[in-house]
Amino acid sequence: MISPNTIQQITSRIDIIDVVGEFVKLKKRGTNYLGVCPFHNEKTPSFTVSPAKEIYKCFGCGKSGNTITFLMEHEKYSYVEALKWLAARYHIEVEETASSPEQKQLVQTADSLYIINSFAQQFFSEQLFETDEGQSIALSYLKERGFREDVLKKFQVGYNPDARDTLTRALLSNQFNKEILPKTGLVSLRNNEELVDNYRGRIIFPIHGNTGKVIGFGARVIGKSDRGPKYINTPENEVYSKSKILYGAYFARTAIDKADECLLVEGYTDVVSLHQAGIENVVASGGTSLTTDQLRLIKKYTHNLTIIYDGDSAGVKAALRGLDMALEESLNVRLVLIPDNEDPDSYVNKVGAKAFNEFVAASKKDFIIFQLEVMLKEAGNDVTKKSSVVNQIAETLSKINRAEDFTKQQDYIRQCSGLLRIDETGLTNLVNKYKRDKISKDEKKLSIEESNFLLQQAQQPEDVLDDTQLLFNQDEAHERNILRVLLEYGLRVWDENRNMADFIFEELEQFHFDNADLEKLFEEYRTCYQQGLEPTTKTLLYHENEHIRNLVVSISMFPFELSQKWDEVMETMNIVNRDTSIHDVLMSVNFYKLRKIKKMFDQNQNDMEHAPLDEQMRLIEVHKQLKEIERELTKQLGTVIIK
Repeated sequence: MISPNTIQQITSRIDIIDVVGEFVKLKKRGTNYLGVCPFHNEKTPSFTVSPAKEIYKCFGCGKSGNTITFLMEHEKYSYVEALKWLAARYHIEVEETASSPEQKQLVQTADSLYIINSFAQQFFSEQLFETDEGQSIALSYLKERGFREDVLKKFQVGYNPDARDTLTRALLSNQFNKEILPKTGLVSLRNNEELVDNYRGRIIFPIHGNTGKVIGFGARVIGKSDRGPKYINTPENEVYSKSKILYGAYFARTAIDKADECLLVEGYTDVVSLHQAGIENVVASGGTSLTTDQLRLIKKYTHNLTIIYDGDSAGVKAALRGLDMALEESLNVRLVLIPDNEDPDSYVNKVGAKAFNEFVAASKKDFIIFQLEVMLKEAGNDVTKKSSVVNQIAETLSKINRAEDFTKQQDYIRQCSGLLRIDETGLTNLVNKYKRDKISKDEKKLSIEESNFLLQQAQQPEDVLDDTQLLFNQDEAHERNILRVLLEYGLRVWDENRNMADFIFEELEQFHFDNADLEKLFEEYRTCYQQGLEPTTKTLLYHENEHIRNLVVSISMFPFELSQKWDEVMETMNIVNRDTSIHDVLMSVNFYKLRKIKKMFDQNQNDMEHAPLDEQMRLIEVHKQLKEIERELTKQLGTVIIK
């Protein structure tokens, strides 16, 4: 495990806007930042990030947390992996306490793979640019293809010599672990004893992860060759999973975000050529079928995906394979087919960047309509095949399942029924049938508990979104408000002898929270405060208890805030920026106490009705005392009616 000292260094350096902004497009809104939630499908941004409180919360799906939990949720990191990601980002050396042998082995293997890959990348680059073989064979070929040296160096393209074990000898001479080397795919073990280079005589394209580290390689033959496959890729290992990466994504993130569009091509050279032409919002699937993880990677930066593939039949089929998954991920998909047996690499070199951009803009086809046209062309006049097309397109349209995409789905049904020459109502019914079938199939996979939970959610009104937007019962609302002012103002000065936390503790000494979870958070704050630890929203955000962390977020984040323009409009009142902390604390404490007194008063009244005569005299005195306290509190608050 990572040492407490390292964790403290990491949490003190974290900038939540810097980290979350890596994955979500954020816009400043008042004191907070707003973006489209990465955890659920939405068009209207409800994902709020507070730099002051260092927390995020989506007021659509309810996801919330701090920077570490964001990485754990979004990137599916473990707690330790998230901390290490942050440590690397902020150049903090990680100290580790004892961990299990298995954990140590896993971490050591991953670290070794990164180091070996980094060494190999530098080796390949040197071979390409600084050796006679690399320059005469590989670099001359790349320049003949139109690639400039500056772009090749940007993508760290290299060359592996044709000799049997040039890289292997370099790795072994630098004392790299002989047992781990085959995992990288860089070398192969022959006859159970001899290590030889795996990418001999090939151009090497390093594949970068989201932090810029080299996680694998793609090795391409030079020119046309019958010797082995055109490309050899790194095998799956602890740091490389081909279904979860897109070539060029690390270099394209900013451009995709800025253009609000991702261009998807097949090959490594397509990406490099388009970058060279100034078209940088482009990534490649690496010749594999699109996966859900790859589509989600794209969706981190944009909902607009344009697939650019070769215009031959293989290219068309490759493009269509990922359609249903893209629809399920709510991506807006368009298709561009390159003409004349060209690919994006050759076509951009042939016509130039300007003409290529114009061609793409003019040639974008709606993906669903294009798929339907292709299937109808293949079906011809065959009635059976046409019937199959109707079912296929209905199943595809059923994948458009977001509530906010209902209008889009209806428009597609209208267009498709026209092309198919069938009744629109009939197609709608068929689409709904596929939806019902999918729900039924999914329900069978759920446990009883999960099914009951989903049933409860389905019965909730649509405008009920999460716990902070529910109408809490009045007691809980006042209790949460006490915790809000305690977290926000507790360490501020109340008077010359006390902080605001001291005042709150003294005033509430005779009262207890009805909600056990809120009581636990209140006591946790008091314990930390009395130990001199100066608890705040930020420190409790990293509490070891996940439930306490979640409570802190839900209490601290609100969907609305006052606009700074109030201070401009009401110049003399200083509505937004004035210090209202003392007033806020006093009002919150008094409302809380008044609510509790009201409940005690009601209970006392009930007791009086059932008490014997001698006990009633005591209860009448209690009644008088409570009424006096109530009058005093009401006087401080003004005219207040408690229901």
